[in-house]
Amino acid sequence: MNEYGAARWKPASLILINWKIFDDLLGRGREPVSSAIDVEVFNQFFCAESCTADALAPMFTHAPPGVSFWQFRPLTSDDVISAIRQLPDKTSAADPIPTSMLKQTADVVAPFVTELFNRSLSTGHFPAAFKEAFITPIVKKPGLDATSGSSHHPISNLSVLSKPLELLVVCHLMEYLSSTDLIPPLQSGYQQGHSTKTAVLRVLSDIFQAVDNGYLAALVLLDMSAAFDTVDHSIFLRRLHLTFGIDDTAHGWFQSYLSSRKQYVRCSPSKSLVTYLVCSVPQGSALGPILFVLYTIDLLMVIESHRLSPHMYADDTQVYGSCHPSAVTNFTTKISYCVEATTSWMRSNRLRPNPEKTEVLWCATT
Repeated sequence: MNEYGAARWKPASLILINWKIFDDLLGRGREPVSSAIDVEVFNQFFCAESCTADALAPMFTHAPPGVSFWQFRPLTSDDVISAIRQLPDKTSAADPIPTSMLKQTADVVAPFVTELFNRSLSTGHFPAAFKEAFITPIVKKPGLDATSGSSHHPISNLSVLSKPLELLVVCHLMEYLSSTDLIPPLQSGYQQGHSTKTAVLRVLSDIFQAVDNGYLAALVLLDMSAAFDTVDHSIFLRRLHLTFGIDDTAHGWFQSYLSSRKQYVRCSPSKSLVTYLVCSVPQGSALGPILFVLYTIDLLMVIESHRLSPHMYADDTQVYGSCHPSAVTNFTTKISYCVEATTSWMRSNRLRPNPEKTEVLWCATT
């Protein structure tokens, strides 16, 4: 294209981009949050609590002898610069400077940020300034009751400077877990070489193979309510120590990371009171999803103990198996026992099984 053609097209492209920015800022295409719900009601709804306190005590598997992770290695300025530049170009109102500006000045601020991060990791202390989140309610989809808290997603906004630190902790943690084989391949969440696609391919391949061989297959899709929000801190910290061998300064850092977190709901121009969280892993964080994966890892063994196949991706759990058509009665009983056992495990770990959204699919040739 000649320079005149380029000159004609460039402004048009900029206009399209600018209109998209305006649409996002004005909330066009989204259901507005109802003014009938007070911010305090939203805040109470979004502050989940650990439940099932009357359930059985949780059980813990143990890390192999000699396997331990007790401190993080020191970070370099290059580590910090790389982590900052991995950040998505999103800016929160909680940040004093835009993310784009932080990325542009990464080389300048890196020595100071590196010192801050290294002090955090070496002392086992997560900065208190990084523990506050404000929640923006967003209607899940058009047509839902906009006056009900259950119709809204809580969008968590955290300090952008906390995210490079979390990204680097994720890197160190996954290196340790991979080198010690402490995360099984049947958990596809946030592992290198795994994705939702590989999870679906694995489950469908096994089911199709069983059906092609003349067997009857069943797939159970387990659901949990507010899964990330109900993680019990004391149970989780004990599992980090016993199941994953995380100890000493590293364990203290994770304890500091989870403790004394607070949040408030903001619906312009209103703002709720600040609430301290007694459970949960932080949504909107880089580290929260990995911690949830570690929290629920033992669920795989519960399913396998019933001679059924599990596959998980973060908080999505699939249970499946197959049988000869003549054995369907015993197979159905086995599935029922497995679902009961997984439900009991969830309750003992203070998670909330959601039977209304749990589905069973039967697969067979026509």
